[in-house]
Amino acid sequence: MFIYLWALFAMLVINQSIVLAREAQEYQSHGFAILNALILAKVLLIGEDFQFGNRFRDKPLIYTILYKCFVFALFIIGFHILERVIVGVWHGRTIAQSFPNVGGGSVTGILSLAVTVFVALIPFFAFREISRVIGRRELWSLLLSRGNRVYTLQSRPQP
Repeated sequence: MFIYLWALFAMLVINQSIVLAREAQEYQSHGFAILNALILAKVLLIGEDFQFGNRFRDKPLIYTILYKCFVFALFIIGFHILERVIVGVWHGRTIAQSFPNVGGGSVTGILSLAVTVFVALIPFFAFREISRVIGRRELWSLLLSRGNRVYTLQSRPQP
């Protein structure tokens, strides 16, 4: 979970520097990406323990996957805002001064960021939900074994 979140946040930092045409890399932002990944991985694990985002668990997997992506995309953006406010207050600024300019401050920018995070979370939650349904061992076997494993999935007894 940490590695996936770190890669996601690092790519968002790189994307931001490219979009804003920055010449120098902001290494502090990459440090925040690592810290955010560590903290969010822990928070997401706790959220999963409390069944956070499991509203459509008994529905087809696509509903569960998309719902979790939506909920956790909002959660990640909210956490980013909270983190920036806390860091700003720590450095002596007011909450208003610390509030980040998310997505460039425009509604379009915020929606663009939300859609980007939502789409980036699809593979993560797809693998987690498929693993939940067919079993972790079977998923890894399908991904890492040679040959066609469709026959074993079809012959697997249904609960």
